[in-house]
Amino acid sequence: MVSKQETIDAINNKTVPKGDVFAMSKAAGLLGVKKTADLLPDCHPMPIEFTGIEYNIEGLEITITMTVKTIYKTGVEVEAMHGASIVALNMYDMLKPIDKGIEIQTIKLLSKKGGKSDFKDKYRTDLTAAVIVCSDSISAGQKEDKAGKAIIQKLEESSVEIKEYAIIPDEIEAIQKAVLKHAAEKTDMILFTGGTGLSKRDVTPEALKPILDREIPGIAEAARSYGQDRTPYAMLSRSVAGVKDQTLVLALPGSTKGAAESMDALFPAVLHVFRIFKGARHD
Repeated sequence: MVSKQETIDAINNKTVPKGDVFAMSKAAGLLGVKKTADLLPDCHPMPIEFTGIEYNIEGLEITITMTVKTIYKTGVEVEAMHGASIVALNMYDMLKPIDKGIEIQTIKLLSKKGGKSDFKDKYRTDLTAAVIVCSDSISAGQKEDKAGKAIIQKLEESSVEIKEYAIIPDEIEAIQKAVLKHAAEKTDMILFTGGTGLSKRDVTPEALKPILDREIPGIAEAARSYGQDRTPYAMLSRSVAGVKDQTLVLALPGSTKGAAESMDALFPAVLHVFRIFKGARHD
């Protein structure tokens, strides 16, 4: 904000008729952060862990710095910028009786850290993946595959090379053959979609578990938890995750939405497994 010297003096001396400008504007800013979802259509309520508001006076300019932190699936940059704008508007409202020329200038994002974008693989930039669709109807040409293509799109966004894309029937032998083939070829990841439900033909978990060297329960749990926030049926998924040699094996739901949401839940953070294969510790 830009003001005049008399206004700056009134703020510092706390002689503004409407009260303590910084204290009252801070209270308004805290409320602004919390109420962002009520005012902006594309924002949704989220838990705010911390909100900090700082003021800096340099000459005739007052800089407002807003810091907002959360532990959640999405960022809070909009909440921070909304809070900062409310602070500025409240200051304007309190100061306009003594300064008709006061002006609000730029509101901008200074920095953002954390979230999925901060999880970068430090060791591998040449990861490869096989995407295997397990479906009797799709392999028979009766339906079009959309789940496998959604997985491929997410992998490509994470700079993973697609080594193979195949469609096979829900058969234990075919599923196990695909795993053993790609593990022997040192494919980094094998992602199955389909066969994780509760019908008699859903046998992907039964095929994978006997041949995995180790299961990684947390990966499947993370996908189910993410999905459960969006549909009450995610808990019925029997998704499986584990390793065969140094190949990561994931069995994801066969529905397009289930596969896409599982990928959103897991990537790129799951790529940390390849750092562990190289001997890195958990950060």
